[in-house]
Amino acid sequence: GACAHDYTGGAHVSVDADFVLQQQVPLPALDAAMAEAGFRRHRDRYVHDRVPFFVEFPAGPLAIGADLDVRPVVRRRRGHAYLALSATDACRDRLAAWYHWNDARSLRVAVRIATRHRVSMTLIRAWSVREGAGDKFEVFRSRRRVEARIAHRLGGGAGDVRQRLAGSTRACADSLATEQPPVGVVDRDKDEV
Repeated sequence: GACAHDYTGGAHVSVDADFVLQQQVPLPALDAAMAEAGFRRHRDRYVHDRVPFFVEFPAGPLAIGADLDVRPVVRRRRGHAYLALSATDACRDRLAAWYHWNDARSLRVAVRIATRHRVSMTLIRAWSVREGAGDKFEVFRSRRRVEARIAHRLGGGAGDVRQRLAGSTRACADSLATEQPPVGVVDRDKDEV
């Protein structure tokens, strides 16, 4: 949800930020690290009195549907670098919610991401077929084309126009920034617009 928030310019509002850890971390160590940032554990999540979202650490490995080959990318915001899903993977994440739970809002968010950002339609198509959702991919592709035409006629990205009309908040994405950029990250969004 937090990545979709970022890639839609705040049009998708998320109430949580999920972080998948690469290795097992003892709960007391995680509690201590989160406390340093002002978060306290409440059941299975971390909350902060002055932050409008909560933080969760779902069990890994990082996956989108059945795809375990998900490689985060480095995003930069206000001089900070952080790891996040690529635009392609954020789009696939929203499509997974539509494919498997028929969440129509997630389809709209996926279309918005794919309209505003370069995504790999080749990768999304192949993944969709593996997920058993080739027919739903065609609906997504068709709606993306319509949104792109609308955006072109309005003189900007469809998401940009809607964002100007609706306004947005970027607090969630801003709060995800970290100090040190990781190394060895691959960009999976280069093959197709």
